[in-house]
Amino acid sequence: MLIKLLRAHLGPYKKPIVLLVLLQLLQTCATLYLPSLNADIIDNGVVTGDTGYILEFGGLMIAVSVLQVLCNVGAVFYGARTASALGRDVRAAVFDRVQSFSARELGRFGAPSLITRTTNDVQQVQMLVLLAFTLMVSAPIMCVGGIIMALGLDVPLSAVLLAVVPVLGVSVGLIVRKMGPLFRTMQERLDGVNRVLREQITGNRVIRAFVRDGYEEKRFRGANTELTDVSVATGRLMALMFPTVMTVVNLSSIAVVWFGAHRIDSGGMQIGALTAFLAYLMQIVMAVMMATFMFMMVPRAEVCAERIEEVLGTASSVVPPVAPVLELGRHGHLEVRGAEFRYPGAEEPVLRNVDLVARPGETTAVIGSTGSGKSTLLGLVSRLFDVTDGEVLVDGEDVRTLDPALLARTVSLVPQKPYLFSGTVATNLRYGNPDATDEELWHALEVAQAKEFVEALEHGLDAPIAQGGTNVSGGQRQRLAIARTLVRRPEIYLFDDSFSALDYATDAALRAALGRETAGATVVIVAQRVSTIRDADRILVLDEGRLVGTGTHHELMDGNETYREIVLSQLTEAEAA
Repeated sequence: MLIKLLRAHLGPYKKPIVLLVLLQLLQTCATLYLPSLNADIIDNGVVTGDTGYILEFGGLMIAVSVLQVLCNVGAVFYGARTASALGRDVRAAVFDRVQSFSARELGRFGAPSLITRTTNDVQQVQMLVLLAFTLMVSAPIMCVGGIIMALGLDVPLSAVLLAVVPVLGVSVGLIVRKMGPLFRTMQERLDGVNRVLREQITGNRVIRAFVRDGYEEKRFRGANTELTDVSVATGRLMALMFPTVMTVVNLSSIAVVWFGAHRIDSGGMQIGALTAFLAYLMQIVMAVMMATFMFMMVPRAEVCAERIEEVLGTASSVVPPVAPVLELGRHGHLEVRGAEFRYPGAEEPVLRNVDLVARPGETTAVIGSTGSGKSTLLGLVSRLFDVTDGEVLVDGEDVRTLDPALLARTVSLVPQKPYLFSGTVATNLRYGNPDATDEELWHALEVAQAKEFVEALEHGLDAPIAQGGTNVSGGQRQRLAIARTLVRRPEIYLFDDSFSALDYATDAALRAALGRETAGATVVIVAQRVSTIRDADRILVLDEGRLVGTGTHHELMDGNETYREIVLSQLTEAEAA
């Protein structure tokens, strides 16, 4: 998965990568050349006392060192830029794919996991690529080149390398092999910490209301401890790696000095050559250590790449049409024919064989017990889900054939739990229409019964709104969400229990103002309060996903037992009449 991900996203950066490899090649060749120059200076300059030779080749060493530094700086520069660009592109790809997900896919992954995959997982892959460009490219060149240069200096002494390199490779391989499963567990437990932390921050008021601070601390401590245990286990393996490598290195250095001293004593090797051989041995070992450091990163990056590819490889169940309808003939006519929606693997559908007709200038209401599928029905109209059977038609066209931008202009949903973005009142209201004037915003606020409290804010339309609208009350959030939809001025309004946090007086005033504002539009209201929907032109009654009644309030009171039970649970017989 890691190779697949890198191949897909490093394609546009072939030229910088080629230049980077060339710079690393030059830098490594310069590094390999320096011990040979040093050996020449010792054997032909220091031993013979030739100062001119020392100065001449010393100057050459300085020039080679400057070339090495310049090439290294250039390689790090291009490596950092390319790795950062890769991280940016992968994050953008994950973000774009998540934006295309329907509610089904979002529920499958969960917000905490998607956040971790977009941030931490991408960062791990980016870090691996940066280290690969700055370390791994030069490591094999250094290792092979060091072996060749060492063989050129003394073949018998090079036999030490035949023992050192395989031992290092086997030792590192065994440790890295055990790291892969631990890194996967670490990322999964990081998801768990994010999930618990997100729940506790979002549900802070509930925690305080029920005085569950101790319980939530225990939950977080448990998730945090699980992550710590895996991190410690991984750290033990990582801590074992460097001592293992250094032990082999030190033993090999002792062996080289021991056998090299005998070679010098017998006249088969010069002192400068032994010095150079030791330098090449260290370069070979450093190359192995760099590869070791990379191998420590690879298992975690591989796990992260798999998690990223899992998101990128998941197709949305709400697919944009190949040849979308870009214009509608009629305006505001909504029809649902035999709609069914079933979650994958579910034994029973959430909705089955539901019919609905809503026309411009009319208000259609949907009521039913909790879990009867009311919100799901509105989600089918706005394509948060797609029907698994039947049709949803807007102005005679199946919503699955409409251009997404056209559907968004035509249909606007005020969700059951309104969400406000961090910014100001104005930026949230203009979310539906970026070109709306201040006068249009104030008008929408007036209709939504929100003008009074916005005027009371210190900066009015420029008053700050916290993420999720947590600095305003639930009723204020609902009214701002309704105003945001009014600013958009769609042809079909969908209100999903959007009045539940309002008091009865505000609810009545808002419905009266909405009636005037949306007189020529199609309005569909889902509500639990009978008082909110009793004056609707048509009321649909849902029970366990089935449509069990359609009619006006009085018709349903006379002929539908399910509706009658709902009404009488809230109103007296006299009030209902």
